[in-house]
Amino acid sequence: MNDILDSPDAAGAPDSFAILPGAVHSPVLLHVPHSSRQVPAPVREGILLGDAALASELDHITDAHTAELAAAVAEAAGLTPWRFVNRLSRLVVDPERFPDEREEMLAVGMGAVYTRTTHRAPLRPADTDPRPLVDRYFHPYARAMTAAVADRLAVTGRAVIIDVHSYPTARLPYELHGDGPRPPICLGTDSFHTPPELVALAEKAFAGLGEVGIDSPFAGAYVPLRYYEREPQVGALMVEIRRDTYMTEPGGPVGPGFARLVTALTTLVDALGG
Repeated sequence: MNDILDSPDAAGAPDSFAILPGAVHSPVLLHVPHSSRQVPAPVREGILLGDAALASELDHITDAHTAELAAAVAEAAGLTPWRFVNRLSRLVVDPERFPDEREEMLAVGMGAVYTRTTHRAPLRPADTDPRPLVDRYFHPYARAMTAAVADRLAVTGRAVIIDVHSYPTARLPYELHGDGPRPPICLGTDSFHTPPELVALAEKAFAGLGEVGIDSPFAGAYVPLRYYEREPQVGALMVEIRRDTYMTEPGGPVGPGFARLVTALTTLVDALGG
């Protein structure tokens, strides 16, 4: 697999993500921010790791096969959800971090632009200026995601963001809150944007996969800042899937659990689509 893009996109934004339309009346937006391994060549130049070390880091940091999961769910759902998929690795920018001092992951060098790896080794020079990458990739992504949510609100009167992630079976050194339970499915919630009925639907949909935990080892749910704690018609839920349930870790192929995962997530999407 070629993880390095030979040429960057022309303006930083249009080829950095994909907005894949669903059914016009579907309020569901499957957000897939961490599935890609692609790093544009100019960005690669600022990364300190050799090729083998970078490939290993991508194995650990990438939410492998989550874009394929979202695609399979879109195909299977009764009312096709919309999809917003990051085409670049989170080692370029992490679109779900705050781009400033509000981000708690700055403590381990993993703000919007990472300077440390999952094992806390140097990824970029400590004095790296994040602003060029934030301007080129982070802000266009955030604007496009905001527009996608605005479109669902305008057409259907609501939007439900399902954030599709995966996480390793064993805690990695970068995790700030990784000492709690690591169930097969972790649901990340937000006190304003995740109503109890959304959690209940998700718990029911994923019940056949084993224990469904709440906010451990990862908590919270992604909402564009324009709507954060302002618009109750924007619902949000993070779905964190423990990787051993569907793939070979750290960066291997899918296993038989993948099909069961497609069925479970499709069940949730169908429950939300009406």
